[in-house]
Amino acid sequence: MIRKIKKADIKGNFKIYLGFLKKYKWLFFLLVFIVLLKEAKQIVDKFLFKIAIDRSTEFLAGTLANSVLIKILLALALTYIILAVLTAFLDWVRINFLNLLDSKMMFDLKQKYFNHLIGLDHKFYSSHKTGSLISRLTRGSGAMERINDSIIFEFAPLILQLAVLLGSLIYLDINSAIILAITFCIFLTYSLIMQKKIDNRNLIFNQAEDIEKGNIADIFTNIDSIKYFGKEKFIKNKYNKLSTNTIEKLMKAWDLWRVISFGQTLILGLGTITLLYFSFKGFLAGTLTIGTLTFIYTTYISILGPLFSFVHGFRNLSRAMTDFQDLFEYGKAQSSIKDKPLAEEMEVKEGEVLFDNVTFSYENRKIFKDFTLKIPRNKKVAFVGHSGSGKTTLVKLLYRLYDVNKGSIKIDGKDIRDFKHESLRSEMAIVPQECVLFDDTVYNNIAFSNPKASRKEVMEAIRFAQLDRIIEKFPNKENTIVGERGIKLSGGEKQRVSIARAILANKRILVLDEATSSLDSETEHEIQKDLARLMENRTSIVIAHRLSTIMHADLIVVLKDGKIVQTGKHYQLINQLGEYKKLWNLQKGGYLKE
Repeated sequence: MIRKIKKADIKGNFKIYLGFLKKYKWLFFLLVFIVLLKEAKQIVDKFLFKIAIDRSTEFLAGTLANSVLIKILLALALTYIILAVLTAFLDWVRINFLNLLDSKMMFDLKQKYFNHLIGLDHKFYSSHKTGSLISRLTRGSGAMERINDSIIFEFAPLILQLAVLLGSLIYLDINSAIILAITFCIFLTYSLIMQKKIDNRNLIFNQAEDIEKGNIADIFTNIDSIKYFGKEKFIKNKYNKLSTNTIEKLMKAWDLWRVISFGQTLILGLGTITLLYFSFKGFLAGTLTIGTLTFIYTTYISILGPLFSFVHGFRNLSRAMTDFQDLFEYGKAQSSIKDKPLAEEMEVKEGEVLFDNVTFSYENRKIFKDFTLKIPRNKKVAFVGHSGSGKTTLVKLLYRLYDVNKGSIKIDGKDIRDFKHESLRSEMAIVPQECVLFDDTVYNNIAFSNPKASRKEVMEAIRFAQLDRIIEKFPNKENTIVGERGIKLSGGEKQRVSIARAILANKRILVLDEATSSLDSETEHEIQKDLARLMENRTSIVIAHRLSTIMHADLIVVLKDGKIVQTGKHYQLINQLGEYKKLWNLQKGGYLKE
């Protein structure tokens, strides 16, 4: 789906940029001062050359003695050498300080928006592709560097050099100063107007690039499916269309630069002819010396480079503002899950859970209405029912991935909305259906649930999950890298890592969300024993399709269309007419038909 293209908010984005720069304003001003000194030197060079030519002309005319000329030339040479050494030093200092400014501001930007994105709710991530998030964060970081470089290397040099040059020309020849001022104003105005026309094309290109990168991430995430179904050619064709679209959008943006280049060359050409006419006219009239004439042309030619650099810098600035646009839009995104101003840290002591008259809808789709259920401490409660009955939604509400529309969810008699949502989640442990692991070691993946745990505690969790026998065969034991999403481990091995994580977390409330549904019968049988041990002395919430896994639950809750239709133990429900018995007969001890 193509989203509507928004124009880059140059003013708003630049204001945000200045907010980052404010922290380092003295470093920035120091850099501008260094640039001022360096650019002043560029004009002084030309003025020294003017003096040398004028004094030499006087010598040739017989109005200046040879010894005096030699002293003047030696003084000019010494001055030039001193300026050259000073310029080299200023270049070194400028690059060093600019690198420092770039690195600090890029770090601040990445930290701010990464932390903001991490804090956004489940709903945000369900509607945004990972590849696009990475693309915009990386592009925004690069844009920060481009803006700083443009200001220091391209904007400041021209502005300062123009100020010094025009001041000098006003003193030497007012006509040349006026001609240069008019030429440069027309040149810059034309360039800036044309740049605005490119901005929208850059935004279109960014969207195409985000879609391409989002699909790349999706493709590589699903590489197994591509291989299993033999769809490499299909995916190659799909990517070819995506990348072709991206390149076409980029070329449309680049094409405008031919128009800009033509106009810029024409403006400078007309300005040069005008300057030649009036300056030679002044020279022939005797109002300009040959040294002044030389100064005018050498400074004019020398400033053409910074002039084009300025336009290039504005191109980079405009592109950077465009690159900022999508990232800064993320900055405006607000999580629907917000902590109250005086929210406290949660500490679960008993583990009693109460769903109290809960009403909840996914947008316009109602899931629960006045749903009430109490889960006593240290009890094992299982939820069963067809897909869409609301089992997983209950867990998401308990974790505050979504907030209830009406009613409340309480733990130990306290509304979970009264506590910081991160502390709420950290007070529960979960063994999910699919254990997605970090591309890190087995040890670090387990320690993730409790980073402060000692090595002894981590190894005990590994032994509890009977993972020690498995990792003994790994090349680097517990320090073996598991691969992206844990791809190097089997389903059973990943589930044991997940169990070890949960035991290391050591929380009063445990959630098992289809923890064994993707495993073979033998592996499931082994892991069920580990899970039974894990659930001891904990409030356990179990979601299962496989009814054989919940036969020993203290309470089984049967859901249908968001309502409780039956409750009881397995032996009670199996002897009653109702939904549970239907499900049991369909499975015959095996899998639930969807």
